[in-house]
Amino acid sequence: MKKEEVVYLYLLALHAFLGFVFFLFPFLSKVYGIAILVFGIYYITQSKNKHNEALLMAAYAVSAEIMLRMTGGAFVNEYGKYLVVLFLFLGMIFTGFSRNALIYWLFLFFLVPSIVLSTITLDITTDVKKAIVFNISGPVCLGISAIYCFKRELTFQRLLGIVTAFSLPLLCLVTYLYFYTPNIQDVVTGTQSNFETSGGFGPNQVSTILGFGIFIFFVQLMLNSSNGLLQMINGGLVLVFAFRGLVTFSRGGVYTGVAMILLLLAILYFQANFQTKPKIAGIILLSFLATLAVWSYSSIKTNGLLDKRYANQDAKGRKKESQLTGREILIESELKMFYENPILGVGVGKNKELRASQSGIQAASHNEISRMLAEHGALGVIGLLILLLTPLYLFAVDRQNILALSFFIFWLLTINHAAMRLSAPAFIYALSLLKVYREAPAVHRK
Repeated sequence: MKKEEVVYLYLLALHAFLGFVFFLFPFLSKVYGIAILVFGIYYITQSKNKHNEALLMAAYAVSAEIMLRMTGGAFVNEYGKYLVVLFLFLGMIFTGFSRNALIYWLFLFFLVPSIVLSTITLDITTDVKKAIVFNISGPVCLGISAIYCFKRELTFQRLLGIVTAFSLPLLCLVTYLYFYTPNIQDVVTGTQSNFETSGGFGPNQVSTILGFGIFIFFVQLMLNSSNGLLQMINGGLVLVFAFRGLVTFSRGGVYTGVAMILLLLAILYFQANFQTKPKIAGIILLSFLATLAVWSYSSIKTNGLLDKRYANQDAKGRKKESQLTGREILIESELKMFYENPILGVGVGKNKELRASQSGIQAASHNEISRMLAEHGALGVIGLLILLLTPLYLFAVDRQNILALSFFIFWLLTINHAAMRLSAPAFIYALSLLKVYREAPAVHRK
């Protein structure tokens, strides 16, 4: 076994142990949060970001964000986003960024008018700073991440290193969840999203990260396991994450993880040679059988309530009126705001106030697309077009980043059910912009 593979196994064991420690002593997660910040700054500055250490630390911070939030280790609500922005900014100080990233500077610039508008239109009783930061920190994190990643060159092996950085805090999280609710049957009594199986935190956000974890360990299994032991461990973790994602009873994250895997398998199949295609077809079949096994086990553990949840039924088997657990009402209200304020929108954070005054619904947006339209108007439309079209164009002209479309679909699906509460959709979107080489690019010297 290679040295780096042994290190990977030791790091997995360490992070599983940390998950248990944080369950026993949640206050220690504050030390963990500080350690990520301090080590990240040291690691990037000491190496001068020679091998894109900033990407490794940002990936680690993204995966650690939920763990920090649910155990009180995040000193501010947007701590994960601040870490990502800080690490990537440090990276840019040492290794710069592509001058062709102008399009994402424009994206950030298009956010400014509605920020200014909100300082005028928000109610006097509203905490203006908090309202703006809550809604704009995600797009800003995305913009900075995209500027760093746009056409940045790195090897495929380094990309797999980023996947490994994602994986470590994810194992810490799933270990914590196991000790938090070791017996699923004791806490599942209905078909609504379940806080108990989500570590006492928001099931929608936990499901998002667990669904991402399914994909991350699937990539580790497929592309980063050179021996039977690693295949067994990474394959087992795919099943563990699938089970824990299903029993949150929040569907969005699981659907997203499955979509990411299907895209990756499709790309691998169509890029494979004639001899490799049958092997990939076999993997697809095994994946389908594993999915059936996990679903059946999860259904038994939830006394059949999981089947009713995914059939959009209540515990008694009655069909629910809403397919989107009420989110369509929020989307409709935001589209109405866009139609009435098509130029600059209503201002950042203002849509929540208007919805409360017009309908009495006190809820923040769950859909980043409708929120961008409502709060940024026509500039929001332009911003969304930049985000939608740029990664697709880059993949069309250079398909060596085989994970690009999976990263892109994670962003697109996540912002439609969980907005940008987490740093994950912002940073993972940016990874779809990387220029990946199977081997190190040639250095041209004068």
